[in-house]
Amino acid sequence: MKKETIISNIIKHKQTPNLKFVLKEKTEAFASRLFYTLFDNDTSVAENIDLLENEFQEIIDLACWAPGKPCGKIWESYLNELPEILRKLNLDAKATVENDPASRTIEEVCLSYPGFYAIAIYRLSRPLHLYGLPIVPRLMTEYAHRLTGVDINPGAQIGESFFIDHATGIVIGETTVIKDRVKIYQGVTLGALHVEKSLKDVKRHPTVESNVTIYANATILGGKTVIGANSIIGGNVWLTSSVPENSLVYHTPDIKIKSNGKIKSEE
Repeated sequence: MKKETIISNIIKHKQTPNLKFVLKEKTEAFASRLFYTLFDNDTSVAENIDLLENEFQEIIDLACWAPGKPCGKIWESYLNELPEILRKLNLDAKATVENDPASRTIEEVCLSYPGFYAIAIYRLSRPLHLYGLPIVPRLMTEYAHRLTGVDINPGAQIGESFFIDHATGIVIGETTVIKDRVKIYQGVTLGALHVEKSLKDVKRHPTVESNVTIYANATILGGKTVIGANSIIGGNVWLTSSVPENSLVYHTPDIKIKSNGKIKSEE
């Protein structure tokens, strides 16, 4: 087949005229600059605010291709959100220092903790999701997902002083509600009990009340599932129904260990 024919066939089958990878690249650069602006001591806030505004307008021009999409002048509204977002992120960082014995300083958390970075990008994407800006909030959280292994949908509602430890493999679905001072460890899934397109406008992910700890590899599913305040969910637990306040939920496998020719059973 001639090169000209190959090129013609590729062009014929390109069926997404608004798919521009530069939007992804510019959104990731915007998210990174936001993080630097809020946290890096050597980054000028005043200078970066102007740069962020220009970058944001470029993103708007690329993202808002569909008629009727709410892509008006939202920069001023978003800019007004940033001080409150930073206040919440400072609480998240403080929660990490207070809850993880391995952390020493806020600086260590901001520089090296993937869970904190994922929370930061989530919080920075959340207002854009609420404004109805198409695709950009999801590109921001997927950028953090790729870097950290934490998948937080920008539609999730997360309260203050949120702590993620170790981070890898955490999934927090779109309609999840997490209240204040919640701690989550690696491998936790807050997901849907059923995956059907018809449920896209239905609450299908759990609600986690305040002061709950969820340990590694626990799976909690369902929009009607509520984890009561002050509860502890142990590692490897599978939940599809609610638990009351102050609960301790744990999984008890029967582990057998062969030692000196004898079989021991441990709970």
